[in-house]
Amino acid sequence: MSRILIIGAGGVGRVVTHKCAQLPELFSDIWLASRTLSKCDQIASEIGGGRVNTAQVDADKVPELVALIRKIEPKMVINVALPYQDLTIMDACLQTGIDYLDTANYEPLDEAKFEYKWQWAYQDRFKDAGLMALLGSGFDPGVTNVFTAYALKHHFDRIDTVDILDCNAGDHDHAFATNFNPEINIREVTANGRYYENGKWVETQPMEISRIFDFPEIGPRKMFLLYHEEMESLTKHIPVKRMRFWMTFGESYLKHLEVIQNLGLDSIEPMEFQGQQIVPLQFLKALLPDPATLGPRTKGKTNIGCIIKGEKNGKPVSRYIYNVCDHEACYQETNAQGVSYTTGVPAMIGAKMMLEGQWKQPGVWNMEQFDPDPFMEDLNSYGLPWKDVACDIDVDSLPET
Repeated sequence: MSRILIIGAGGVGRVVTHKCAQLPELFSDIWLASRTLSKCDQIASEIGGGRVNTAQVDADKVPELVALIRKIEPKMVINVALPYQDLTIMDACLQTGIDYLDTANYEPLDEAKFEYKWQWAYQDRFKDAGLMALLGSGFDPGVTNVFTAYALKHHFDRIDTVDILDCNAGDHDHAFATNFNPEINIREVTANGRYYENGKWVETQPMEISRIFDFPEIGPRKMFLLYHEEMESLTKHIPVKRMRFWMTFGESYLKHLEVIQNLGLDSIEPMEFQGQQIVPLQFLKALLPDPATLGPRTKGKTNIGCIIKGEKNGKPVSRYIYNVCDHEACYQETNAQGVSYTTGVPAMIGAKMMLEGQWKQPGVWNMEQFDPDPFMEDLNSYGLPWKDVACDIDVDSLPET
């Protein structure tokens, strides 16, 4: 039985708290903290029964984090705050001797750049302190990393190519809204694309390369090649010839995004407005719907998975491992839509792996570096069942329009 501290009370934080509360035999004492205490209190009231204690904390400030951790004395911290705050929370965990988990890699506030180098640099400090940090325990990154490790363990002697396919076919009836933090979403989508091939990273223009894929239980959707953080760790830890990441976007989203870019509202450079410094993208975020409010109005499904090709016993093998998640079912269980659910459930499972000692080793680690089997079993048990099928699909031969 373990006390935990969850930092972040957005959509993902809501799911993590709900899912941890469902396992009182493991997560015996739950604390939820955020800059906005009212958000924590709302989630705690949804769960009821006195299962969740709440606190206010500014995750940008290490002293505040340290004071809260020392007050609560948790077994570990689950970080589902903003990626900008990863390092301050890691610093606080080191100062207080507490294990750490997050769902997305650190990125600087003033630069749209997705790299693990800042967090990998903590390896010696966590190892010397006898503490563990598990990075990227969401879906992508997270489950897609575990899917790849599982495929290598059970289906392949050698993996040649991995195509990660992320489709959200949810409909929320807003003209434009993002399904996770708008600032992070727009920074991610408007950045140059990148994929890994023959030991090198190949850069593309934003949304330059697209294909149409017939997603199981959803249907044909147009997907675009992007750069995504799990590729950095996967290509470091699992030898492959090529790895790519694809994400779907609807026409309405793309049209609005084009206007946002044309107006310069995607800029992260501060500007002066009426005597104050503002960041256009942060201002836009304030105007857009809060992703945490999309749950009751979102219908449809998500499909996220990996098409993996390689060789076993000298013969070619191709597998497609994926999960389909229903937005309305997610909301009925946790008051959150499917994108928050598919990130929050793996965060809970990652914490479970650490607390039970199934994944426990001092240092800073990515998901694919541990035995995938117990994690895959828990995906089936706690709301994200997966399918593992033979697949003859060649992504390169898919139509572009």
